[in-house]
Amino acid sequence: MTDTLIPVAALKGRGVSFRQPHRFESTERKAFDDGWGTLDAGQADEHPAPATTVSWEDPRSAITTNASPDIGFLHGLNPYRGCEHGCVYCYARPSHSYLNLSPGLDFETRLVAKRGLAEVLARELQRPGYVPEHIAIGTVTDAYQPIERELKLTRDCIAVLARAQHPLAIVTKGSGVERDIDLLAPMGAQGLAAVYVTVTTLDARLARVLEPRAAAPHRRLRTIRALAEAGVPVGVSVSPQIPFLNEDMEQVLEAAREAGATRAFYQVIRLPWELAPMFRQWLMQHCPDRAGRVMARIQDMRGGRDYDSDFGTRMKGTGPWADLLRQRFTKACARLGYETTRRTMDNSRFNPQALSAQAQLF
Repeated sequence: MTDTLIPVAALKGRGVSFRQPHRFESTERKAFDDGWGTLDAGQADEHPAPATTVSWEDPRSAITTNASPDIGFLHGLNPYRGCEHGCVYCYARPSHSYLNLSPGLDFETRLVAKRGLAEVLARELQRPGYVPEHIAIGTVTDAYQPIERELKLTRDCIAVLARAQHPLAIVTKGSGVERDIDLLAPMGAQGLAAVYVTVTTLDARLARVLEPRAAAPHRRLRTIRALAEAGVPVGVSVSPQIPFLNEDMEQVLEAAREAGATRAFYQVIRLPWELAPMFRQWLMQHCPDRAGRVMARIQDMRGGRDYDSDFGTRMKGTGPWADLLRQRFTKACARLGYETTRRTMDNSRFNPQALSAQAQLF
C-alpha cells in the first residue's frame, strides 16, 4: 500500500475526498503529470459529491464479543458497516478493507446494512446458557446515521432488547436517537438503558469539515436535553481529542452538563492502518498551517509513531500531552459534578421467554 495519494479537491459533504488504497490491494495508483496540465486542471475542477449506496448482507450473528481490557463492555451490536457521517478521524475506517473497499470515500458512500438483524438478535438472546451483559450499540459505526431513518434496523433491535428487558448502552452523534425515546425512557427508568452523545467540539465550522454529515454541535446538545428530560440516563463523549484542533473540551463538558448529561468520558485520536495517511491528507486540505504540529503532538502521545495499539495506552495515549488532557478532563468533570465511572446496568430483569413465538400470542 502506498502513502502517495492522488491529490483532489475537498468534496462538499464528505469527510475524505479520495479512494484511499486499502492494505490488501496489490496495485498502486499515483498522480502523474502527462505534460498536458491535466493534474492541475483536476485540482481546479469542482468535484460532485458521490451518492450514497446501500447493499445488504445476511448476518450469521448479531452480538459481537471483545476481550479488550480497555473497553467498558463485553458485547456489541452494529447494524451497519461503513458510516455516512464521514468523520475523518473514525478508527473504524480500516474495517472496510475486509470488504475489499476503500477506507476512504467508500467507507462513507458504500454502506452495508444487516438484513433481519433483530430476528438474529432475538434468536441469540434465547440460546440456552446465554448470560446477559449490557450490549453496546453503535460502537464501531453509528447506529443512527442517516440511513437509519428509513431502514430502522437500530429501532428494531432496541425493541427486541426492550421486550426481553435486556440492558443496552448507545453511543451516537445522530439526533435520530430522539425518535426512539418511547422505547428508551421506560428502559432507562428500570436501569436498562443509557445513551452517550458524542460532542467533539462546539465549533460549528470545524465540525462541518471534521464530521460533515453528523448532527451539528448545537443539535447534539438539544438531543442530550431531550433524552434527559424524558428520563433517559444520558452522558457525553468528548472524543476524540485532537491536539490543536478541538481544544474546547471544558466548554463542551459545561454545555453538555447544562443540557442534562451526568456522565462523561473521552479518548484521544487513534490512527490505525490506512487512517494515518488519510488524516494527513485531510490536515493538508483543511488546516495546512497546523498539519505538522498536529501530527507531531499525536506522535508524542504514541511513543513517536502515528499509532500504538497497546491495550493499556491506545485510548488515552502516553507522555506529557496525554497527561495534560487527562488532568484537564478530570478537573473539569470534578468542577461540573460529572460521574466518570461506568454506569451499572440491571441484568436481573432479563426475560428471554418474552421473545418466544408462543409468548407473542398473548
